[in-house]
Amino acid sequence: MFQYRPPTGDQQFVLFDLLDAPSLLGELPGYAEVDSALMTSILEEAGRFSTEVVFPINAGGDRQGCRYNDGQVRTPDGFRDAYVAFQAAGWPGLGCEPQYGGQGLPQVLNAALFEMLGSANHAWTMYVGLLHGAYECLKDHASEEIKQIYLPKIVSGEWLATMCLTEPQAGSDLGQLRTRAEPVADGTYRLTGSKIFISGGEHDMTDNIVHLVLARLPDAPPGSRGISLFVVPKRLPEGKAGAGSRNAVYCDGIEHKMGIKGSATCQMRFDQAAGWLVGEPGRGLACMFVMMNAARLHVGIQGLSHAETAFQNSLSYARERLQMKAPLRARPTEGVSKVADPIVAHPAVRRLLMTQKARVEGARALAYWTALMLDVAERHPDTARRTRARELLPLVTPIVKAMLTEDGFQCASLALQVYGGYGYVSETGIEQCVRDARVPMIYEGTNEIQAIDLLVRKILGGSDGSLKTLLAVITADARVHAEPILEAMAVCVRRVRALVERITESVRTAAARDPEAPYRIASEYLRLMGHLLLSWLWLRAARVTHATSGSTSALTPVGADKQATAQYYFQYLLPETDQLAHVIENSLAPTSLLPSLDADGN
Repeated sequence: MFQYRPPTGDQQFVLFDLLDAPSLLGELPGYAEVDSALMTSILEEAGRFSTEVVFPINAGGDRQGCRYNDGQVRTPDGFRDAYVAFQAAGWPGLGCEPQYGGQGLPQVLNAALFEMLGSANHAWTMYVGLLHGAYECLKDHASEEIKQIYLPKIVSGEWLATMCLTEPQAGSDLGQLRTRAEPVADGTYRLTGSKIFISGGEHDMTDNIVHLVLARLPDAPPGSRGISLFVVPKRLPEGKAGAGSRNAVYCDGIEHKMGIKGSATCQMRFDQAAGWLVGEPGRGLACMFVMMNAARLHVGIQGLSHAETAFQNSLSYARERLQMKAPLRARPTEGVSKVADPIVAHPAVRRLLMTQKARVEGARALAYWTALMLDVAERHPDTARRTRARELLPLVTPIVKAMLTEDGFQCASLALQVYGGYGYVSETGIEQCVRDARVPMIYEGTNEIQAIDLLVRKILGGSDGSLKTLLAVITADARVHAEPILEAMAVCVRRVRALVERITESVRTAAARDPEAPYRIASEYLRLMGHLLLSWLWLRAARVTHATSGSTSALTPVGADKQATAQYYFQYLLPETDQLAHVIENSLAPTSLLPSLDADGN
């Protein structure tokens, strides 16, 4: 039976042992009381909510999907009730400031919450997933009047929010947006245009929906610099003309999708809808990037969520499914059938499972470390520490989004492989996980766009400061270790670090003579960077468990398990970096070409 159990043990290892989050958070203003006991309590309560309230409506929501009728959308049975419970428990305001009604807790706890929600029910979590990004966007850029109207409602969860960017003719190329915003004498604007692929654009979860919409003013120049941001509510707010009445915002239909069928993906139409400018005219993308970057971190966490659920269920199935005799060295010593063994005893299956396990635990370490940097960047009293975090976050965010979503989908596919034929039928539940896990690689900027953003915009197009900062952080941990097993891992990290430095310079040189070169290998470069981060964090994990026990021979069961998984990562997964490096270097050769395809595909 398909199930989900909160991975609180590994979450606590990452937060308390690997990252020492309570100590670091204790240095930040407002977080003095956020100790391990409080964090554990929140993890446990979030896990209970995810498993008892959200997970039970996951499969039914996939079967039923959303229903559209005459501009209105009904979510699957139980979705609204689960949201009412979510709101009543105060979860929407977990990481929001108390002045707006929030709980004022760290972003790293919000990340852990959304990992569990995504594992339990990705489609349902889509409705609540943009709340924090909308809060951050308005908090940083909106006028005080808009903040007072919208932030308390968003923080309380009374109103949900959307991000309206994509149009039929303009996917990720926002410079082609056509939605117009005409100024009105009363200081408001009237928006006209269409948006597609809007998650939660219409639903029955809340009475009001706050749309954050990108549009062009009449005098806007062409391209992305001419875009402004507007807040456009479904219902007009109190204190405004027509308060409570329906705004001219309409849902013209919903998409019928491969996965996340319980999430309403809407076609939205704005027909002279009333809106209010957020931030400065023509600076809409800068405002929206606050929301987009928050969303990209949480999309990466969705990859982790699917990988965790897939691993849990394939491991459980492998322990129960009997099939053939396993090699003698791998066979269990007790409870073994005379005819067959559990397939977990077979080396091929153990490879499938260990690959998932290493990816899941590495992804969690990377995601939580990134979320903790958000807290440091926002609150640390040391200017140098804040600056370093702010340098690292733009570099790391596209890696988290692309690497974790790709690995999340691969883990779901490996889990289905463990199930064999039973994984391909709906009753086992894993095929839904595979379908749902595919979309995070596409939305919030495809993974190819993330790779181009990382290499072309952040590294080649910017300064070397952020990359040098990251390499310096890793170098400090990849020092020479006296323990042989740790030194072997550190050697690997140093090798990949040197590989990144060499490849980066090669790409820079090649780009000078061939501007297309970086675009051809951006995806490989991102994965190479991702492995640099993961190998560093696995080295830290191994070192922490060794330091806790005092020696390899005295490892606790948790420590021994973590050490074994770290060794698996270094032996079986990190060698991908050699293949990535070969592809990059071959593609940068002066004679290398990416063949063109004509209209017939020739």
